[in-house]
Amino acid sequence: METRTATRRPTRSAGFGQARRPGAGSIIGLTVGVLGIAGLFVLRAVTPSIGLPSLPNAVQDLLTLGIAVIVESLPFVVLGILLSIVVQHWIPDAWITRVMPRNPWLRRGMVSFLGMFLPVCECGNVPLARGLVLRGFTVSESMTFLLAAPILNPITIITTHQAFGFDDGILVARLLGGFLVANVIGWVFSRHPDPQSLLTERFAAECRAPDAHGHGGTRWQKSVSLFVREAGVIMPALFIGSLLAGLVQVAVPRDVLVSLGSNPLWSILAMMLLAFVISVCSSVDAFFILPFASSFMPGSIATFLIFGPIIDIKMLALLRTTFTTAVLVRMTVIVALLSAAIGLVVNYAF
Repeated sequence: METRTATRRPTRSAGFGQARRPGAGSIIGLTVGVLGIAGLFVLRAVTPSIGLPSLPNAVQDLLTLGIAVIVESLPFVVLGILLSIVVQHWIPDAWITRVMPRNPWLRRGMVSFLGMFLPVCECGNVPLARGLVLRGFTVSESMTFLLAAPILNPITIITTHQAFGFDDGILVARLLGGFLVANVIGWVFSRHPDPQSLLTERFAAECRAPDAHGHGGTRWQKSVSLFVREAGVIMPALFIGSLLAGLVQVAVPRDVLVSLGSNPLWSILAMMLLAFVISVCSSVDAFFILPFASSFMPGSIATFLIFGPIIDIKMLALLRTTFTTAVLVRMTVIVALLSAAIGLVVNYAF
């Protein structure tokens, strides 16, 4: 069973007393991510003006779709990194320790609702979850937060209610389903005997990092250093994930998915595939899927709204910065099965 000592809990003399300089890998990653994203925008902007008739429509669609994912995600990624900095360097140790219950079930339950106070979409939750681990939260608790926060936050609740109200139980199924899936995942991985093996080698090393690379500095200097390190990890993943999401959208016709909408089981599978491919942000996904409500069953819509914020192409690329491939495969399978089961219940109940 996972214990709280499995991950490094920084102390004032270690994690918070000293700042770590960004390594060469962080600077290279940040450069690649920024230049890659900027390159997409520049290429998309200059293509019409310089007239590249040979550029295939599929490539232009890929650029448009990839940029759309970046535009939607980038502000939340930056916000997530800033919130991670606040959690790690600006909130007192005792405050977090004091307000969190000791019982693991109650802790995970409370962590599930942190998104109500940190309303960031799934993209921004990745750096924030990494910050929680570095701050002493267990790996399973950070997973619970990571999966619950995109759904159990005020922005997502309001937009889902505006799109569907309480019709067909979609809103209730999304909220209860998001809470259930996050806590089941948290419980499953809390049973792992070696929680640090769930993390990538690079992030696990950061959790165990001694102070050999540290140096003194003000809180602002530490914050800037942490921003560069986190952005150096997250930005390349966002760039690659957005391109892959755009590429798959170009390759998979939506007509194929829509044709499956009237079957209770196939409609759920089609919506999970659509959510995986589209990679739309949880704060706006309710409005994206609203036009499909007339041709798809309500359980499949609920499945889309539960599965999509947790597992999609872009998120897997971002999550790979923190968790191993084996963890992501197991997480994807469990989330898919639970989301499909919830969708089937809604389909047969309404």
